[in-house]
Amino acid sequence: MAEVKVTTVGNSTGVVLSKELLAKLRVSKGDKLYVSETPNGIELTSYDPEFARQMDLAEEIMREDRDVLRKLAK
Repeated sequence: MAEVKVTTVGNSTGVVLSKELLAKLRVSKGDKLYVSETPNGIELTSYDPEFARQMDLAEEIMREDRDVLRKLAK
């Protein structure tokens, strides 16, 4: 378990993440993180559930319209 520090950032409050945590999350300065509430508490992740939903929908459309997309690719 890692410990983070809550600190003041300008007029806001922020959390400082260590280099090790950033590496585990595979993010760097300027990247977005997503916060979700789970039964175990708050989860911080670099995974964007909305993007994943859109990709699932795109894959479904590509499977359904495979023949049309193949013709368009020619």
